[in-house]
Amino acid sequence: MKNKSQMREWLNDFGLSHPLVIGGPCSAETEEQVLKIAHQLKDSDVTVLRAGIWKPRTRPGMFEGVGAIGLKWLQKAKEETGLLTATEVANKDHVKLAIEHDIDILWIGARSTVSPFIMQEIADALEGTDKIVLVKNPVNPDLALWLGGVERLHTANIKKLGLIHRGFSSYEKTKYRNNPEWQIAVEAQNKFPDLPLLCDPSHIAGRRDLIFDICQTALDLNFDGLMVESHWDPDNAWSDAAQQVTPTRLIQIMKDLKIRKESDQEESYNTALNNLRTQIDITDQTILDTLGKRMLVAEEIGLLKKSKNVAVLQNKRWNEILGKMILEGKDRGLSEEFILKIFKAIHQESINHQEEVVNG
Repeated sequence: MKNKSQMREWLNDFGLSHPLVIGGPCSAETEEQVLKIAHQLKDSDVTVLRAGIWKPRTRPGMFEGVGAIGLKWLQKAKEETGLLTATEVANKDHVKLAIEHDIDILWIGARSTVSPFIMQEIADALEGTDKIVLVKNPVNPDLALWLGGVERLHTANIKKLGLIHRGFSSYEKTKYRNNPEWQIAVEAQNKFPDLPLLCDPSHIAGRRDLIFDICQTALDLNFDGLMVESHWDPDNAWSDAAQQVTPTRLIQIMKDLKIRKESDQEESYNTALNNLRTQIDITDQTILDTLGKRMLVAEEIGLLKKSKNVAVLQNKRWNEILGKMILEGKDRGLSEEFILKIFKAIHQESINHQEEVVNG
């Protein structure tokens, strides 16, 4: 792709002393709602007003957006407040209408990124545009698919590109609506370090009480900006009510976030070190989550053994596991001594959990 100065040119042109913040309602509902939120955000760190005009929903019968009339509301908000505007596009007709209404930033959602056919249609419709185009990660954790979508846009001579990390769906229920899988965003940064990367904490969280911590983690990982959903009456929003915050709360979040600036070599070192430490913290949390799941399975095994009056310790099975883990550990650069220590501890904890079930 382009060189560094070209890749980040659109972001640098904002001349911001803080990360780029895109804020506004999940969905444009009424003209009054859009204008009210815009005016509440206009004197804050928010540079761009976002609103969903067309809402691709998981199931039919849900609110699917007001349609093109909402673009006029965004235009009016821009005229009255000076905020730039952003909305999602999912096909060539959306692109045409958004450009006609002078929307400044177009983003492509997770359900669109997942399809090369849709991405190509959008790329063809946008070819040569001077609009900023941001690409959300696909629904499932597939880095090649995400970057492939960006490459299609780049091939269509779209110069102002960026990524939005909004987490990934998972069959397993977690505290997040979409698991962050931060390591995938970090890998995207490593592959294209000069491609601006924003975080969408609203879709990762699914709950407004988690948004601040997700924003802080993103900034600790050197993300370039945030896209946060904000509604003046979030509990009564027509879509995704639980994950939206009031404009007042969004402004406070922006004030409370710690932003690490690079001013000299020492500060650059500290920033890089903090970034790596954040990655370790995220990985450690993943390890704990995985161990917790493993112990739940161990308890299920304990129940099964109890029903059949089978002994908890099965040496043959344990030796098979240990041999396999030693071999796989070596493939990952882990010593046999380390693997033995770790898996002996895990095995003992599993036995403890099973014994509690069997003897309980």
